Order: sequence, then structure tokens, then C-alpha cells
Amino acid sequence: MVAPTAFGFNEQAAQDNSFMHAAAKPGEGNDLTRQVLREFAGLHHVLTQVAGVKVNLFEHNLSHGTPDACFPNNWFSTHPAGEAAGGVKEATLVFYPMKCPNRAAERREDIKKVLATKGYGRVYDMSVEEANKKYFEGTGVLVIDRVNGVVYVDISERADRSLAEEWTQKMGYKELVAFRSTDLRGKSVYHTNVMMAVGTGVAIVCADSVKDAKERQHLLSSLRRTHEVVEISLAQMDALCGNALELEDARGLPVMAMSTQAYNAFTEEQRRVMRRHVADLVHAPIDTLERVGGGGVRCTLAEIF
Repeated sequence: MVAPTAFGFNEQAAQDNSFMHAAAKPGEGNDLTRQVLREFAGLHHVLTQVAGVKVNLFEHNLSHGTPDACFPNNWFSTHPAGEAAGGVKEATLVFYPMKCPNRAAERREDIKKVLATKGYGRVYDMSVEEANKKYFEGTGVLVIDRVNGVVYVDISERADRSLAEEWTQKMGYKELVAFRSTDLRGKSVYHTNVMMAVGTGVAIVCADSVKDAKERQHLLSSLRRTHEVVEISLAQMDALCGNALELEDARGLPVMAMSTQAYNAFTEEQRRVMRRHVADLVHAPIDTLERVGGGGVRCTLAEIF
């Protein structure tokens, strides 16, 4: 995780992220970073002290010029040997091409050096594709079924289809399920991880956002082969119900992390279904971060395997 110590509204990212809203509430202004830091501290506390999740914590400052750095999952991902039913042959660290220059700047050398100490024998650097104006923003655009070797990608300006196909082949995954989705406003959903999430036994998806009937059926069929599926509405997607992530707690049990906004937007029955597959639903209120940053809890978490 990267604490939002130099957080701000990202004009570059707002061009195609309809979940973002400029800080315009009375009294926010200079207090924006302070408020977001309070929310982030609450989230960090819930994850580390309540759930017992192990977190590597970094900071950023204004000199980095990275207002969205608290969403680190977009620029790197990690993969242990044996992932995807044995498809991943060697522990791998992947770097991704980012659409916005100030998001590409998040690939800081100090963080990369820490990642290099984690024992990844292979580095797959896709960031060179930025020169070709082809983008593929990590586990923002990749929703990965690491157990069954299936990867789900919502094709958009930030998710180039040819790069999705290349990633699937080079990472040893069995299947790519690609589609296009739109939000309540009829705009392209910028990242797959706001409309769906895949855990070990349960998946969350806003199938209504996929307008093409064949794509929608393929998506649902693929998920139902291996998971119990919680379907969410477009309004629930807008509340970032799809932006959840399964983590391992201090006991080694799975927990589903999400924002309090998302938790409250799920129905009791939907929460009951999720609890059949995880030990707990852990959540914290990060309303300002969601509204101004356009991302939820999942976006703040870059998994280290």
C-alpha cells in the first residue's frame, strides 16, 4: 500500500474515469489530503490490526508528481511459481504500461528495489509499450482467477486487447475472457476491477454492464464453472461493490476487503453468499478517496505473492 501523503485530484486520469469527481465539497480544499489520510489510516488499521493482514507501506510526496500513487495495483503485479494450475513456471514480477504520464511516474526505483528482494526470478516488463501508446494497467484491468488459470479483461483505453492476449500467453494462463462494459452514464468502465472481483470460491460481477449478449453469457458461464456468483446492479457497481479483494488474514483464512460504502450497498443475501466462502467481510469508510480518486479498497491494494 502507498499512503496518500501527496494525494490530489488527477486531471489526467479523470479524462476516462467517470467514477472520479473533483474536490468541490465545502471546506475540502487544502484539507483534502488530511481527510484522505484519515480515511486511509482507518483502512490500514482495519486490515492490519483487525484482520491481521500483512502490509508493506510506502509514502509519496509532491516532488514525485503522482497524485494517484495510493492505487499501486495498476503498475505492478506478482505471481508465484505454480499459479494458474501450474501455468506460471517461475515466480514473476510484472510491470505495466500506464496511460497517464503521472501514473507511469509511480514506477519508482525505491519501490522496485524492495520488490526485487522478494525472490522473483523473472521480470516481465510491459511498460515499454507506453512508447507505442498501448496501455494495460495491471490488476486494474486484469481480474485474475489465479487458481483456475482464467483472466478477465474489460477492453478499454487502458486495456489493449493485443496486450491482454500477450499477457495470457506469456504468463501461462489457460483462458482470456474479454468483453466491454459501460456504467450507469453509458461511459466505458475504465478498469475491470470496478465491475467484478474473483475470490477463491465466490465471484462478484456486474453482468448488466456488459451490453453484448454473447460477451455477457460467456463471462457468466466462465465464472459459474468455478465460483458461486454474486451479481450486482449498475447502481451497486457505482457504489464500488465490484471493487473488492480476497486477502489472507492472520489465521491464514480468506477475508473479503471492501469499502464501507460498498458493504452497505450489498444486500443481506449477497453478504450471506460471500460469507459462505470467506471468514469475514472487512471494510472501512474511504468515501473521499472513492469520490475524488475514483477507486475503492481493491485499488489501494497491490498483492505480494
